[in-house]
Amino acid sequence: MAESMKGWCRSHRCTELSNRNIGETVTVMGWVQKSRNKGGIIFVDLRDRSGIIQIIFEESDAGSENFAKAEHLRSEYVIAVVGKVEARSGAVNESLKTGDIEIRARELRILSEADTPPFPVEENSRTKEELRLKYRYLDLRRPDLQRNLMLRSKVAGISRQFLYEEGFVEVETPVLTKSTPEGARDYLVPSRVHPGNFYALPQSPQLFKQLLMCAGYDRYFQIAKCFRDEDLRADRQPEFTQIDMEMSFVDVDDVIEINERLLKRMFKESIDIDIELPIQKITYAEAMERFGSDKPDIRFGMELKNVSDIVKGCGFGVFTSALEKGGSVRGINAEGQADMPRKRIDALIDFVKDFGAKGLAYLAVNQDGTYKSSFAKFMTEDELVAMVNAMNGKPGDLLFFAADEDDIVFNVLGNLRLELARNLDLLNKDEYKFIWVTEFPLFEYSEEEKRFVAKHHPFTMPMEEDIHLMDTDPGKVRAKAYDIVLNGTELGGGSVRIHQSDIQEKMFEVLGFTKEEAYERFGFLLNAFKYGVPPHAGLAYGFDRLIMLIAKEDNIRDVIAFPKVKDASCLMTEAPGEVDAKQLDELGIRCQTP
Repeated sequence: MAESMKGWCRSHRCTELSNRNIGETVTVMGWVQKSRNKGGIIFVDLRDRSGIIQIIFEESDAGSENFAKAEHLRSEYVIAVVGKVEARSGAVNESLKTGDIEIRARELRILSEADTPPFPVEENSRTKEELRLKYRYLDLRRPDLQRNLMLRSKVAGISRQFLYEEGFVEVETPVLTKSTPEGARDYLVPSRVHPGNFYALPQSPQLFKQLLMCAGYDRYFQIAKCFRDEDLRADRQPEFTQIDMEMSFVDVDDVIEINERLLKRMFKESIDIDIELPIQKITYAEAMERFGSDKPDIRFGMELKNVSDIVKGCGFGVFTSALEKGGSVRGINAEGQADMPRKRIDALIDFVKDFGAKGLAYLAVNQDGTYKSSFAKFMTEDELVAMVNAMNGKPGDLLFFAADEDDIVFNVLGNLRLELARNLDLLNKDEYKFIWVTEFPLFEYSEEEKRFVAKHHPFTMPMEEDIHLMDTDPGKVRAKAYDIVLNGTELGGGSVRIHQSDIQEKMFEVLGFTKEEAYERFGFLLNAFKYGVPPHAGLAYGFDRLIMLIAKEDNIRDVIAFPKVKDASCLMTEAPGEVDAKQLDELGIRCQTP
């Protein structure tokens, strides 16, 4: 039978005790990690969120009643113990923070009994994730997950304190908002009071934070919950958290400077990592040319090289036909991998097909200077030598080449570069390599919609020197947009916003909106802009991704308390689920199975 805590008060968490407390009588409470009865003496490892401490029960100290209760202790029982802290009688346990002490129990209360859990509550569990997520409340007892969530809390606190000190005002923006279908799919919420009408859950607080700048708050931030109805990946969830901010009377460099200082403080105070400032900056165009990605991982080399000029007159039709269609031929150098087995090369060729590649050409530079290649017979010796030199190739290197439209070549080689790095163990989680990527394209052409769409969002400011191109060549217009990237993952992104009505109208025109359509979607913001709007800019971090990288985890679910799985469902609560017919009737909704 469970006992009460009445009259007892916890004096310490488990690892708040140390050899400085030897001789003190303390009260600790927590979960039984394991219990070992050695006949006449019972050893119990007691666990709370701080860690583990060993409790010793002997009948001569605890009395027969308490000793009898201790004999029945099982894993995950919740107990309270009063006892004296002593130096550990046996060998010191170096793996425990409290490994040199123990508590000799005097009194015991069993606060709650427990069934045998469906899996061991232990660090680095090998239990299948589906089972752990079904019993997430047990999974969250594991020390590694508890450390992750406490780290998350700490980083949130550091961020808040820094932004308070920098003059930011924390403002909560609405969760029930108007749908503005320009981007990812919205989660919709039906209105009972307004039949046939829907709210949307926010994909970001973008419009509201711009309105706060119109309202004169100067510097805003929020740790905001956001929602996107899109397919899940290891670093994506349908509901996620942002550290969101906006500033008035600033330009790109102002936003970058304050965020570099925020990142420096965040990493130093949370995991004692010193970030060297300023952080390197490259343009979007340079990132694509060098890394084939707008979120480059710079922990390793293997940069792309353009060999189009060298092969433009060669006899290899794959290269020349790509060039004739306006594409390019580029390659990467897998240094020291000339002896890679053909089976692994074939696996890489299959891998890049998922990214649009029709094939992948390769050339191995043997130690004797000869070549092993999929295309050498179509090339002259001089052409091969020129290609190898352009790739900085040397004996022992393996060169890979892709030939197609630029977008496909970048996608293929950018992903091949990362796959090779994974296979060759080049991705060191102890390294934290930041880079800013700037000057993104303002527009991208949607083949599906047959029009230009905003790369970032419709309120992003074009580079002043490119404004004239909005009429003649929108695809070449660069945006005053910037992303902060860490180890190949986009941590956050933002932009300078448009605050001039003529540029905003031109933006909508390029996007194919009439003035009436623009006001129908964004009228409340455009009307606010009529009453004096300051130049403003902002940035938002993907907080979950940030914590995933700080904690050196591979999956975002390991830093979120109650995450969803790939189909956006919750295995623990079984959400989403059906609702009563009465609820649907009140909303005027009839369900139709696709």
